[in-house]
Amino acid sequence: MQNLLQIHPYFTDGRGKLIALEALTDIFPFDIKRVYFIYDLKSENFRGFHAHKNLEQALICINGSCKVHMDDGNNKHNFFLNKPNQVLTVPKHFWHSMSEFCDNTIILVLASDHYDEKDYIRNYKDFLDYIAKKET
Repeated sequence: MQNLLQIHPYFTDGRGKLIALEALTDIFPFDIKRVYFIYDLKSENFRGFHAHKNLEQALICINGSCKVHMDDGNNKHNFFLNKPNQVLTVPKHFWHSMSEFCDNTIILVLASDHYDEKDYIRNYKDFLDYIAKKET
């Protein structure tokens, strides 16, 4: 699970830093069909609590910081995002949630497909059952 978090290269000079995001690379191994931002987050709240059957995502904390909790049904791991060049990939079949947002946190999400409610698994027990069926 450690290889889900990668450092994306950036370019810097006296004017500042630039990060370019490109689909179908080692860091983004999918076509990017949807982009959205999560912001105005409260430190005491959680977000997420779901998995996807087919969707793949990449999370980038472009401002502030947060903790991302990842669970593949067998292993759990936490990632701390606090740099805009850190990219956390969320493969399909991973339960994930986010917490511990600092003030002014903005999370950029790149997704492999358009929104489809049928792709979501929103109940943790249903997620574990889904994973168990996939493993047999």
